[in-house]
Formats: sequence, structure tokens, C-alpha cells
Amino acid sequence: MRGYISYFKTVLLTNLQYKIAALAGLCTQFFWGFLQIFIYEAFYEGVGDNAPIVYGDLVDYVWLQQAFFALIYIRHRDDELANSIKNGQIAYELVRPYNLYFWWYIKCIAKKYASVALRFFPIIFTALLLPEPYNLSSPDSLVAFLLFLLALVLGSLVLTGIIVILQNIMFFTLEDKGINSVINTIAELLAGLILPIPLLPDVLKAIASALPFRLIGDLSFRIYSGNIPIKEATINILFQLLWICILVIVGYLLTKKSTKKLQIQGG
Repeated sequence: MRGYISYFKTVLLTNLQYKIAALAGLCTQFFWGFLQIFIYEAFYEGVGDNAPIVYGDLVDYVWLQQAFFALIYIRHRDDELANSIKNGQIAYELVRPYNLYFWWYIKCIAKKYASVALRFFPIIFTALLLPEPYNLSSPDSLVAFLLFLLALVLGSLVLTGIIVILQNIMFFTLEDKGINSVINTIAELLAGLILPIPLLPDVLKAIASALPFRLIGDLSFRIYSGNIPIKEATINILFQLLWICILVIVGYLLTKKSTKKLQIQGG
């Protein structure tokens, strides 16, 4: 276990050094945050009070999404891993004394935590200071804030489980970008990254409720603003725990099967 913890710290500290990339990401998040808010403002002027989510809650949703974007972003591709599979370097990983699945899992989550650590505070701080109705409001309650933090952390574990499963596609095809792009686009839609879940058609809402993607970020953001009540939030957090277990088991078994039949060309 100490080996995994040490690896997590190493990856985390290494990725915390990329401050220029974090600064560029900050500018991008602010741009998209303001752009989305202005678009939604125009939309709400047309629909009035008939929208399925209050405008203030939607603004909170946008700023939280931008602040924690690095943590909830689904399109995560490990180029180092992809190249190691293609050139046969993955053989060195297989002979090392650790479980390959959990090694990938830790690497992915550490990178995401490092990226979000460099970005979230400036966005949250600035968004809180903006004038109404463009500002990030305070949490609905202390309980809602604590559940928001818990759901956000668990959501990152759900996402990491999904990403590691998708990484296994590289064992079965020489080029994984095509199928991953299709899956990631669908996942982004059902996770609320393209449009918040409450604004989706009823059919897509029903599909999203049955899949784990909405548990990545949509759940925590709506808990923060009070759009999801405490009782419902607690039930959904239990669903997060269930999905984490399912994804870890599936990912572990898939990785074990993928590496068991792996053929390394050359000598």
C-alpha cells in the first residue's frame, strides 16, 4: 500500500509543476464560464419562470463546473500508456510488483487532483466577488456544502473508474481515438458537460439517471445550490458508492483479462 501512496504523491507533485498550463486553463475556464452565463441569460429572458432550474442555480452550476472542470473532464487520454502498448514497453509494467489496474487508477486520479488544485481557487474566489446575477452564490446550507464536497470526491472516483475501463480499449485496437471520441461525446452529454441535466429532454434525463455519468459532477453542483434536496442527495451518494464498486470490479477484471492475453511483438 505504501508503494501506491508514494506513487500518488509523486504523480501529484510532478503535475503541480505545470503552472503555465494551469494559467492557460484558467483563462479558458473564465471565457467559457462568462460565455455560457450570457447565453443562458438570453435563454431565460425568453422562457421566464418556466425553466426546470432557477437561473441563480444555473449560474452556480456553470461556475462550479468551470472551477472543477479538470476534475470532471471525461476526455482523459494517457499518451504515455498508449505509446507503451503500441511499442511493447507495457511488458516492463507487467513484470513490476504491483497491480497494473490500481497503478493506472492512482496515476489518473493524481493527475486530475493536481490539475484542479492549480485552478479551482482563483475561479471560485473571483466568481464569489462578481456582481449579481453573474456571481457564484454561497452554498444552500452547511449540510449541502459538506454533501457537495463528498459527492465531488466520489464523482472523481466514478470518473476514474470509467477512464481506466476506456483505456483498456487500447489493448484490442491499434487506434482507440475513434471509439473513445464517440463514447466520450455521449458521456459528456449524459454527464451535463454540454448542457445541464435539468435542461435536457425527458428521454435523455431518464437515460442519464440510469447511468453513472451524471454522478461525476452534475450531482455535486446541484447539491451545492439546493437544486437537489438533502434526502435525495444522500440517496444519490449511495448510488455513487455502488457505481464505484461496480466500475472498479469491472475495470479490474477487464485489465486482468486484457493483460493475460497480451502479445508483445519483437524480441
